[in-house]
Amino acid sequence: MRTSRTAHILGRVSLDSLAALAERPERVAILLDVDGTLAPIVRRPGEARVPEKTRAEISRLAGRYALVACISGRTGADAERLVGVDGVRYVGVHGLELEPEAEEWRERIHSFASSIDWPVEDKGLTVSFHYRQAGDEEAALEYLEEVAERARQEGLVPRFGRKVLEVRPPVRADKGTAVRHLLAEDGLQRALYAGDDSTDLDAFRALDGLELAVRVAVSSDEAPDGLVAGADVVVRSPLELLHLLRRL
Repeated sequence: MRTSRTAHILGRVSLDSLAALAERPERVAILLDVDGTLAPIVRRPGEARVPEKTRAEISRLAGRYALVACISGRTGADAERLVGVDGVRYVGVHGLELEPEAEEWRERIHSFASSIDWPVEDKGLTVSFHYRQAGDEEAALEYLEEVAERARQEGLVPRFGRKVLEVRPPVRADKGTAVRHLLAEDGLQRALYAGDDSTDLDAFRALDGLELAVRVAVSSDEAPDGLVAGADVVVRSPLELLHLLRRL
């Protein structure tokens, strides 16, 4: 029976799909973004926290399902520190940590970042320039669009997310390749993926062709075009996602 908190987001097909996942947990992967999905978005990434009740739920899922993984834009080590649940696979930097050739670009990425007059978040294989705290967001975005063009000219790959510009190496790796890698590694054909940003669309697409897939969008005013349209289920906050996960 649906709870009032999530009744508006779940149609019969979604309910049936969730029930089908829960029936055969030994065949299912639960794949989760971190910031904006498990942890509410905050002004400073270092201040993000996963609520204790969410951590408890992830721990329960990790003891029940074949695979529970957090696929984050943070490093895997930072995602593990933030989530802090044993029995979970942590994949960082949108899957780049799974690609050995990305390491060859580390020095070039850092050299580029040092040439930019903007605070930088160093993720090792990528760098991020946040503008959530900028006094004039419009001017900040205009400047970072120039930074993105400079990155392209240097052979790097810029990508905008929720109030952030990420610059990464030109290596074929994203949350979609990470999802495919994890599923193939464990031989799984059933999965749920939850995310809130443009990088999560790659993961949504990676579930195409599976025996059973549920794509969950954690929507917000900052959600990119296509996130809700690409989802099977839409929730409005990390708290609503928690209520959904409790169905599994």
